Amino acid sequence: MSTKMLTYTNLDSPIHRLNGVTKLIFFVVWSVTAMITYDTRCLLGMLILGLLALKISRVAFRQYAFVLGFIAVFFLLNEIAVFLFSPMQGTELYGTRHDLVHLAGRYTLTWEQLFYQFNIALKYAVVIPMALLFLLTTDPSEFAASLNRVGASYKLAYSVSIALRYLPDIQQDYHNISFSAQARGIDMSRKEKLSRRLKNAVSILIPLILTSVDRIDRISAAMELRGFGRKGKRTWYKTRPFTGMDYTALAILSAIVVASFSLTFSDGSRFYNIFQ
Repeated sequence: MSTKMLTYTNLDSPIHRLNGVTKLIFFVVWSVTAMITYDTRCLLGMLILGLLALKISRVAFRQYAFVLGFIAVFFLLNEIAVFLFSPMQGTELYGTRHDLVHLAGRYTLTWEQLFYQFNIALKYAVVIPMALLFLLTTDPSEFAASLNRVGASYKLAYSVSIALRYLPDIQQDYHNISFSAQARGIDMSRKEKLSRRLKNAVSILIPLILTSVDRIDRISAAMELRGFGRKGKRTWYKTRPFTGMDYTALAILSAIVVASFSLTFSDGSRFYNIFQ
């Protein structure tokens, strides 16, 4: 059976030992910082730090390889769409124009447009490692406690926790139904044509949805019988106090944000211009 994707794995790494609140704050602030800046130097530095953190976490690549493939497809579509709808956005931002090749009509590929879309690509690349780290190194119950501690309703926090904990169950159900279908002669291997494999995969969705609805109904009934939501507050089994590592991580985050904003706005603009 293949490794489950995007599921929490309890490993003994510095990233795993961080408090859930710390990781939530780090992910949100990191993402906002990456979205604000268009300074290539900042984005490259953050990308290196993000990849280093992913390496330190010791999370297996196979746990998110498939998801990275999906992200790459949508990322490519986004880059194409940016060029189709705004082929001269780069020249407008940087105030210069250096043509590379004329394609057709109003579509001329310029170095400014390539540099602009390269920065957009960096933004996605910077956020993805932290998003994966947050999902793969944070216990769902601790994540719920973290959300509640930063002000979210415990009902919302618990709903998010259940959704994250439900991902492995969905994958397990999919594999079980897939194996049952293959035992009845439905080929899901690479020997079959892609169109046929997609059609066979779709046929698995109906029993998967029915199984999921049945499980949701049982969980809802169990929570209702236990009086979930009756009171305004609740305690958390997985909540943990802050440690020195958490304060160190937040200090590093503060330094990254200050350095990024200082470098980004040093010339009065958040767009790093290599054409001047």
